[in-house]
Amino acid sequence: MNDVNLGAHPFVARPDRTLFRLALPVLFSLVAEPLTGLADTAFVARLPGSEPVAALGIGTVAFSSIFWAFAFLGIGTQTEVAQSLGRADREHAVKVASLASFLAVCVGLVLLLGAIPFLDLFAELLGATGNVTGYAREYMFYRLLGAPAVLVSLTCFGALRGVQDMRTPLFVAVGINVVNVLLDWLLVFGSGPVPPMGVAGAAIASTISQYAGAVWALVAVARRLGLTSRFRGAGAARLVRIGGDLFVRTGVLLVFLALCTRVANKAGADEGAAYQAIRQFFIFTAMFLDAFAISGQSLVGYFLGANDLEQARRVAGRVCLWSFGTGLLLGAAMLLGEAGVAWLLVPPAAFGVFGPAWVVVSLMQPVGALSFATDGIHWGTGDFRYLRNAMVAASVLCGGMVWAFELFPPPRVLVAIWLVTVLWTVLRAGFGMARIWPGVGRAPLTWPAR
Repeated sequence: MNDVNLGAHPFVARPDRTLFRLALPVLFSLVAEPLTGLADTAFVARLPGSEPVAALGIGTVAFSSIFWAFAFLGIGTQTEVAQSLGRADREHAVKVASLASFLAVCVGLVLLLGAIPFLDLFAELLGATGNVTGYAREYMFYRLLGAPAVLVSLTCFGALRGVQDMRTPLFVAVGINVVNVLLDWLLVFGSGPVPPMGVAGAAIASTISQYAGAVWALVAVARRLGLTSRFRGAGAARLVRIGGDLFVRTGVLLVFLALCTRVANKAGADEGAAYQAIRQFFIFTAMFLDAFAISGQSLVGYFLGANDLEQARRVAGRVCLWSFGTGLLLGAAMLLGEAGVAWLLVPPAAFGVFGPAWVVVSLMQPVGALSFATDGIHWGTGDFRYLRNAMVAASVLCGGMVWAFELFPPPRVLVAIWLVTVLWTVLRAGFGMARIWPGVGRAPLTWPAR
């Protein structure tokens, strides 16, 4: 859909149909991505005791923290590619995608070599003790071996979505997860000559599948957009500025989530296991709700690149409307499916602490949908600094509240953690909406004075 004339863009005549056509494959690809964690959790939950699942939760948080901090490689690439194509500047789009892919490999290698000596420290900071520390260390080590592959995949997905090719990331994500599930069964429990590897086997399965996906994604970008070794003129300085804003934003987000994980694990192995299960599903629903946001990011970026503010605002309205409705449906489905999720992801000993917290997370889905929707809209405008400041404000306030729970534990610690997470989400959604309607500050989507 790149290099199309603005007036001929299908969103202008059929906004809802176009948004759904883009969002549907994004939805399935985003749902497929966290299935790696859900699959790992489902298999590891069948191992004896709560310690393996609690360790998996710690390892997943640490691993996600490391890689989410560099999510700007995909987000920034998507925005820059979309705006470049809106200006009909395909050459710049190719250079941006190529530079970002090269940076992804370099950053991945640095992470691989730099983080390994600190794995025990990461586990302890997140509340691991005893056997949980050893399991968590194993999981993080083997997942880190896939660092370059994870970052390359993120970057390539951003480039493909920037050209509004939403199907290829779907195919790659599904392929990654099919390979991961098959390897999980083999490596976690063992079969024939393959010994059972437990938590380490789940990590090895994920790493192998990520490398297969990275190669596939690179080939797809080369065919769909193009790659070049000539980065001059790619706007490296702008990509670094975007990276700085998103790095800070992601950093405070991850500190907040890490505090939540630490407090839950400090409360006991059952609380840690229940929190891990809820957190995995929280990430699952977050990706689900992000489908409209990512599609909106590409459309907003395209129309702003073409200097059509009216259509960009129109995209923002549609994205928020459909995201909110999706959040309502998703929350209702979660309430109805509580028993099934508990059976699949939660050790029996942790059932009692799981249920009340699950209800809180279910009820927060509509406002969560708006927070993701506005993130995508502002990513499309390139308003990264505002998003950084909003996240810092929400995370500092709510992170302080969660930290207080470690000093003064409430009776139902998981419920308390997720209630604070609701407040955190409400603040993010409020900041995001206010930037569009009425348009606080120097808002990129503000109507010009009439």
